[in-house]
Amino acid sequence: MADPLNDDPHLWLEDIRDEKALAWARERTAETEAAYSDPALARRLRGILDDPDRIVVPSRHGEWMYDLWRDAANPRGLWRRASHTSFLTGTPEWQVLLDIDALGRDEGTPWAFAGAVHGPRGTQRALVQLSPDGGDAHVAREFDLAAARFVDDGFALAADKSHSAWLDPDTLLVGTALEGGAQTDSGYPRTARVWRRGTDLAAASPVIEAQPSDVAVFVGVDRTGDDVTAISSIAHDFFHQESFVWTADHPNPVRLAVPDDAYTNVHGDLIAVRTTTDWTVAGVAHPGGTLLVGPLATVTDGDGSELTAVFTPTATAVLEDWSWTKRRLVLTVLENVRSRIVSLDPADGWAQTDIDTGIESSDILTVDVVAADADEDDELWLFARGFLTPQTLIVTDAAAPAPSVVDQAPAVFDADGLVTTQHWAVSADGTRIPYFQIGRREIDGPAPVILSGYGGFEVSRLAEYATIQGPAWLEAGGVYVVANIRGGGEFGPAWHLAALRENRHRAYEDFVAVARDLVARQVTTAERIGCHGGSNGGLLVGNMLTQFPDDFGAVVCGVPLLDMRRYTRLSAGASWIAEYGDPDDPADWEFIRTFSPYHLIDPDRAYPPSLFYAATSDDRVGPVQARKMVARLTDETDAEVHYLEQDEGGHAASIDNGAKAALQATIHTFLTDALVRRVSPVRAAS
Repeated sequence: MADPLNDDPHLWLEDIRDEKALAWARERTAETEAAYSDPALARRLRGILDDPDRIVVPSRHGEWMYDLWRDAANPRGLWRRASHTSFLTGTPEWQVLLDIDALGRDEGTPWAFAGAVHGPRGTQRALVQLSPDGGDAHVAREFDLAAARFVDDGFALAADKSHSAWLDPDTLLVGTALEGGAQTDSGYPRTARVWRRGTDLAAASPVIEAQPSDVAVFVGVDRTGDDVTAISSIAHDFFHQESFVWTADHPNPVRLAVPDDAYTNVHGDLIAVRTTTDWTVAGVAHPGGTLLVGPLATVTDGDGSELTAVFTPTATAVLEDWSWTKRRLVLTVLENVRSRIVSLDPADGWAQTDIDTGIESSDILTVDVVAADADEDDELWLFARGFLTPQTLIVTDAAAPAPSVVDQAPAVFDADGLVTTQHWAVSADGTRIPYFQIGRREIDGPAPVILSGYGGFEVSRLAEYATIQGPAWLEAGGVYVVANIRGGGEFGPAWHLAALRENRHRAYEDFVAVARDLVARQVTTAERIGCHGGSNGGLLVGNMLTQFPDDFGAVVCGVPLLDMRRYTRLSAGASWIAEYGDPDDPADWEFIRTFSPYHLIDPDRAYPPSLFYAATSDDRVGPVQARKMVARLTDETDAEVHYLEQDEGGHAASIDNGAKAALQATIHTFLTDALVRRVSPVRAAS
């Protein structure tokens, strides 16, 4: 009997940096680029991405607004800041803190900026994180913001998938596998340690320690007001964790008395708890998706009885996110996959105020809170956009809403005659599945369609400005569709839980139901539909290729999971067992094998043309699953299959605007060839 774990002639492609495997990847990539690269489209897309007039979406830390700016002259970016007052004028006076390109040239490492962890207020210090190749592993170095330089003999961590937070100006709380910290089976830190300035990291004693089978240890610090609360958690799997806090009143970590599948957020002497499944506390039952708020002490020293439900989901309205200002709790709510912002007043029994963006548009909009300072004031920075509505940055007040537009991005494509509509398909089990359709108001004959989806990890697919799809697809008459399938978070945690593990097939049935609904509505025909997904979305479209090939005319599969028998042994795959199941458990493998595209390849079946892409530096999923899928399809079937592997870029598959533009130009040129040039009007209409 064949062994699906080891009886595989393509295992040699799993050695990511093996020269033979790299040569194979380079050869296939060269073939794909020769066939589908489009320099003119790539130049246009890069010009859009590098546009000096594009919008800046800042982060706020006290009196400073921070940004990473990339353009043609600075492809890796300038990390910079402007004063809060200057930014409000709409013409910020920027201070460049760090030139990432110059740093790379000076040090001989092509650094990519991976974020900054800001120190306590008044310290003017931060930990700057830099990735050597765009992957998740990064170095961390202490940076003096006032002097705009790295600190000699400051805190520094070598490349690692670390997490850090400042306890005080001379003390870090660090989750790291370095200096004896050890890794979990998923490749993340096992220990959280308190590291004091001037001491060796190896000498820092663990505060908490995970088991090898756990996913990771995470750390954070809340310093709202006068309180400093250290926070750490042990993630047992992707959705269950034990969380601990310690303060001046509790110098030793105290476990929070909340469900392991809940999400928590400390804000001064308050805690917010969002449930995932039903939770009965102090005799009151709260459904999954409820947000409860109360004194932190009620879940450290008490029985939770002082928690108050400030948001309870309905069949159509769910909580997407929440943020704190100085005196307000601000909720991002999804109502039938359309967002709205709600401000709650703790001093008035959590009275609610809807916050208007001030934007008048018939488009379907997404609005996020992108900047707020819980210590400073009730100022709230909102980021609004729709598929056809350019991004708009708005400042308002959470206590007394008065929206003011600070900046709006220029339109990058001609949206005249285009419209966004929402439709509903019916899945195999009768569940109604919403999807967004963007295209001409009147479609004359079957149109080429790009159908996009994700369907996992409670990630919601919301309206985003069509920066790439507009100029590359919509202007030429194509239709762009985003499916809100189960596995995502569009209708709260229950929508996600409905497609976990043995129920994974529901996500795939939902997606193909959307494709078939587009045909039933005479928007298109099956051979004119191309599906595109990345990461977990790559697994989604990999299943479209192998399970529903007759429903699609092309498949684009990016940075994907595909070999679900070995995925837990590759890169960070072990961290996703809670989502997909454990293939080493025979009972789990029985259902996993039904959605493992690598094992569903049938030599006797006809498949639509496909394009797979990945990055050598991807240390989250890795390129090996895409490599093996392409190799097996090529060796065992008559399928037309193409492959593209960039070296840098990590899980994003591109590291700068130039690489992103080139990748997207190749993808859309392939789709245009497969869905437009090869399909005759007569055949398409039949």
